[in-house]
Amino acid sequence: MADEEQRGSEQPKEGQPTEDEMRAQLEEEIRKVRVEDVVLQSVVSILNLSARRIAKEDERDLGQAKVGIDAGRALVDLVNPEAQAQLRQAISELQVLYAKHAGEGPGEGGGGEEEPGGQGSGPERPKGDSGLWTPG
Repeated sequence: MADEEQRGSEQPKEGQPTEDEMRAQLEEEIRKVRVEDVVLQSVVSILNLSARRIAKEDERDLGQAKVGIDAGRALVDLVNPEAQAQLRQAISELQVLYAKHAGEGPGEGGGGEEEPGGQGSGPERPKGDSGLWTPG
């Protein structure tokens, strides 16, 4: 009897699509999706996560933020030109925020941080080099 109830619940209610209809609808939606759209959504997600890794003290991980910023920079040219300016602005803001927190010193900025370019904060770093990435 429980099997009959379970089978009965699998049947679509009147006016609702069947499983095959839903599958066909999903297939149609996937046909319309462009890779550039997925890349754009991915970059936005990566930049949002990077911002959290910088801004939230309890989640701060500047090494992860750097990976996210570098990934955003690598992918920005692959999205549609209308979105590129906004993404570049967001990346620039993250770079400034990163530089601010990377300059706080040990114990103040959380763990996992690495200076951009793989350089430490030793004396070989040129004076005036903030460690901020610049588009290139």
